Amino acid sequence: MINTDQSIIITLAVPVFLLLIAFEYLYGRLKGRNNYNLSDTFTSLGLGLISRFPTMLNLGFQGMVFVYVGSYFNLKLLLVDSFLTWIIAFVLYDISYYWMHRMHHEIKILWATHSVHHHGEEFNLSTALRQTSTGWLWKWVFYLPMIIIGVPAQVFVTVAGINLVYQFWVHTKHIGHLGILEKVFVTPMNHGIHHAKNPEYIDANYGGVFILWDRLFGTYISEKPEIKPVYGTVKPLSSWNPVWANFQVFSQMLQDTIHTRKYSDKLKIWYAPTNWRPADMLEKKPDTKLESFDQKYNPLINDRQKTFTLIQLFSIVIFAGIMATTLNAQAYHETGMFGLILVLIVVVTTSILQNKVYAYNLQILTSLCVVLIINYSGIVDRDLLAAKFLTVHALANILYIVLTYPNYKIRPT
Repeated sequence: MINTDQSIIITLAVPVFLLLIAFEYLYGRLKGRNNYNLSDTFTSLGLGLISRFPTMLNLGFQGMVFVYVGSYFNLKLLLVDSFLTWIIAFVLYDISYYWMHRMHHEIKILWATHSVHHHGEEFNLSTALRQTSTGWLWKWVFYLPMIIIGVPAQVFVTVAGINLVYQFWVHTKHIGHLGILEKVFVTPMNHGIHHAKNPEYIDANYGGVFILWDRLFGTYISEKPEIKPVYGTVKPLSSWNPVWANFQVFSQMLQDTIHTRKYSDKLKIWYAPTNWRPADMLEKKPDTKLESFDQKYNPLINDRQKTFTLIQLFSIVIFAGIMATTLNAQAYHETGMFGLILVLIVVVTTSILQNKVYAYNLQILTSLCVVLIINYSGIVDRDLLAAKFLTVHALANILYIVLTYPNYKIRPT
């Protein structure tokens, strides 16, 4: 099956991504320009790792549709063994990406899946990993023409992987203007504008590799010296919770659909521009406004919370690595269970980062449930490396909280 997210290039690149994130953090500290926030970084990496599980479980219609279209509607206009095929495919993929990306910023139902990537209020390499878990629902539609004209499967997957990997390095503030390259390629400076929520910058610079498409179709905006980019979404997420991040926009759309009076508005909500809401909903439930435009969501946490979060951060990275390297040894339902546990780990940790009064009790309860499910339910094979790791991780979490809980000062939200 053809899946843009299953390229070996992406799998091999993930460890490099993590090393570069660590390097960027250390470089920023050394230069006195650190732009990493532990809570934000944990959420970004958690969202990125969670987003890999729909791929592992082969969720979505992309592979099935691509195989069907490739079998019955393939015009076979491109030769498998031609170097020109690779060049054409690379360019076609990037222009397809441009329109896919642009439509995800202009149509609300598409924005609901893509907004996850823009919630981050810091702009650093970890932001590149802040990926949606629902994009598989429809982003494949924009690549169907490539399959129809005959781009071979192995070529499609490879150029998709290269395109995605390229986009990682442009999420940094430590690289300035690159001269003439800015006119041709997507770079950190012009992609930073894409992530800005300033009215002067919003909805611009959609390219993946080439910024040429933005210049050609009128969506290019350069950074203005007098206007500093402010990152995030116009309607802030104001949460570290990865589940809420994936469903915030869907939730508001559903509520507006239920409560708005006009039937035409109930339908329009789903295909309208991203900033549109029914007039009666704006009156009844206006969008929340921040005290200041550049205000960031950042609940205070103490050193013990930071230590616990760092333990969870390294743990989920190790666990995801174990999952990726032992996938063939797991039954489908075991992979699904491990995915749910990963989501729980991230969600419960973010509740601690948000100073929820129930967070520590929830962590102990969750850890006990993980130990019981892994070792006594029979749902998963407890001899799997991933299962053993989760057992040790859960017990370590319980021990840490039992030993340090009396020293925590829980702040009410």
